[in-house]
Amino acid sequence: MELRGYQREAVEAVYSFLRERDDNPCVVIPTGGGKTPVIATICRDAVNLWSGRVVILAHVKELLEQAADKLRAIAPDVPVGIYSAGLKRKDLNYAVTIAGIQSIYQRACDLGPVDLVIVDEAHLIPPDGEGMYRQFLADAKVVNPHARVVGLTATPFRMKTGTICAPDTILNEVCYEVGVRELIVQGFLCPLRTKAGAVKADTSGLHARGGEYIAGEVEDLMDTDALVEAACGELLEQTVMRRSVLIFCAGVRHGEHVARTLRERGVECGFVEGGTPARERDELVDRFKRGELKYLANVNVLTTGFDAPNVDCVALLRPTLSPGLYYQMVGRGFRLAPGKDDCLVLDFGGNVLRHGPVDAIRIKEPGAGDGEAPAKECPDCHAVIHAAYSVCPECGHEFPPPKREKHEATASSEGILSGQVSRSEERVGDVSYHVHYKRDDPDAPPTMRVEYRCGFNTWFREWVCFEHTGYARAKAEQWWRARSREPAPSSVEEAVELADAGALAPTLAITVERKAGEKYDRVVGHRLGDKPPRLDDPDNLPEYAHADAGINEEDIPF
Repeated sequence: MELRGYQREAVEAVYSFLRERDDNPCVVIPTGGGKTPVIATICRDAVNLWSGRVVILAHVKELLEQAADKLRAIAPDVPVGIYSAGLKRKDLNYAVTIAGIQSIYQRACDLGPVDLVIVDEAHLIPPDGEGMYRQFLADAKVVNPHARVVGLTATPFRMKTGTICAPDTILNEVCYEVGVRELIVQGFLCPLRTKAGAVKADTSGLHARGGEYIAGEVEDLMDTDALVEAACGELLEQTVMRRSVLIFCAGVRHGEHVARTLRERGVECGFVEGGTPARERDELVDRFKRGELKYLANVNVLTTGFDAPNVDCVALLRPTLSPGLYYQMVGRGFRLAPGKDDCLVLDFGGNVLRHGPVDAIRIKEPGAGDGEAPAKECPDCHAVIHAAYSVCPECGHEFPPPKREKHEATASSEGILSGQVSRSEERVGDVSYHVHYKRDDPDAPPTMRVEYRCGFNTWFREWVCFEHTGYARAKAEQWWRARSREPAPSSVEEAVELADAGALAPTLAITVERKAGEKYDRVVGHRLGDKPPRLDDPDNLPEYAHADAGINEEDIPF
């Protein structure tokens, strides 16, 4: 199996992090973007190149089975064991052990010394206390104090504590991240359309506990005859041309009500929840995946780890304050499938307006204010679109100009009219440099991709063309001279090598240009720190590692 470009970049970022630092990295890849091939590649290299032992931890059996299948495909010669009560396997003494955390968390010592612990769906690691992940990792460190942890997730945040990465947590920093919008544009994820329900519940009276709406209040709000009848009627109307509709409900009583109402209207609808017998659940899910069952409702079951590429409509019949849960529900429709042009998201809980468009979720850090609305609903067709649109792209409805107070404290950060340009300065927290090859044009010269991390895991990118000619090369030289006392490099690899060696001035802030209706923001200005002195000895520059070089203990990344 050949990795996609961004998957290979993720693997290399993990290796660089483990070599250069003493703490633990996290990789962020969207749902459907292929985290499992990244995990399998790291396992193969750890065993075959560095004679290491690896444990992969996950919390649902579907993720364990996916990891085992991918690892067998990528590295059929790597011995793989499975430790999971749900799969009726308790294998020990393997180079790679794929384990359910519920089954293994008290058995770390039984595994013997482990060099690398890979956690799939790493956002489920508890932020504090004596959770199962923490107990297992603590015991693994007793057996091997040098064990390292790598986390992978699509949602690197929690509702109450913000980012899952911090100096005092198990995972310390995101070493690589690729976004939903980027993978949609590249053709690796399915395009999405969003519509709000015509009849919506008023959530203003709901109370929150632990960063989420109180479950009983949500179910009472959503489980009324009028709302269920209206939602089911609209659901049937909107999904006439859809093949597989996954419905998220507010509770068991509500889910049964929804399924019953759809059946009364002449369509078959399955329903699964935590108490559904395993055989019944597996039968319904299998029929749904095969396309024999069009509608499947669930309560807190078919989110993380549920892989059904045929889903072309996701219906949210529940509100949530959790951006992670919102993402996981919508993410069930991200995957590509034959004959699937896009995925329709029907939102009856106001979630898109609350959290932002599904391809550009805005995550607020704890204590942050509400800020500007990231999305708005068209009153005619109920499409949920970016707040910058003045004309609905779905039906052509023209929005009235925004009302302005006489003296506003700050200007809007979004363009008001389609195509209008706005700019903002973003403080830079970190900068990384990469050799970038154009995916669809192997003959195109490489460029240096510069990635700026701004705020909470928000990244902006620009490309510097050292190996181009004419104007592009002149702009690259100008870019370099503004930051370095070294001569402008002749190749992209040399530029990245010099940048990583400290030849460039720090970037303190960037100016970002946004144009309403365009997919990408542009970096158009920079606020730089002082240029560093010349590098004294070129021989001190980092050397590229060669696959045929002898293995040195210091080269082993764990």
